[in-house]
Amino acid sequence: MTIAYFDCFSGIAGDMILGALIDLGVDETVLKKELKKLPLTGYDILVKKVECNHIAATDVTVIITEDHHHRNLSDINDIIKRSTLTPQVKKLSQNIFYNLGNAEAKIHNVNIEDVHFHEVGAVDSIVDIVGSVIAVTLLGIDTIYCSPLPLGHGFVSCEHGLLPLPAPATVELLKGIPVYTVERNQETVTPTGAAVITTLASAFGQMPPMKITQIGYGRGKLPSKYPSVLRVFLGELENTSRKNNTTKKRKK
Repeated sequence: MTIAYFDCFSGIAGDMILGALIDLGVDETVLKKELKKLPLTGYDILVKKVECNHIAATDVTVIITEDHHHRNLSDINDIIKRSTLTPQVKKLSQNIFYNLGNAEAKIHNVNIEDVHFHEVGAVDSIVDIVGSVIAVTLLGIDTIYCSPLPLGHGFVSCEHGLLPLPAPATVELLKGIPVYTVERNQETVTPTGAAVITTLASAFGQMPPMKITQIGYGRGKLPSKYPSVLRVFLGELENTSRKNNTTKKRKK
């Protein structure tokens, strides 16, 4: 069984996930070709190898080339539905957006269809989310495990004004997930990152017994004295009888 372990020592965000998966060996050309199956235009993807605290990592930047309006869940589901992506990629991508929209709706006390995704509905987040699901399937990953998540503190500016960190939607998504506080005045876990990993991961906790075959590093955008990277281990599960992880039922 091919598994991936997300080592989130510096947090997790959509671009970090996509960068780490590309770093594991996903062909950039193939990924871009798959993303072109979405009826979505006005963007380009820049993938480059960078160094972060002397660690080589892959940086992914979505460059917006034309204006885009805010979208609600139906708009995003329609984009995914009208694509020619595989049914599995469509379903997982829609599940991620549903979980994210559900969290936002609860925080703002509105119907899920009245949630305007703003930053989350921007093209870069659609690319990060759908691209990450595509990358997981291209790598043939059967099961994803994840470390406990580090939460920074402070405030972040967004469409709703100043919000406390961790962002309310992030906290909502992380219910039942092991977390811990770090002394960083930064958004270490973004709503997009939280939505992707809580939807795709089967368990959170220690790394399970595995034979590591590859390691990928995805670069984050926040300046920090710590390595702003997400590390993902790819390999084979060694012994399914040992259970070191806190299990979590995948959200539907």
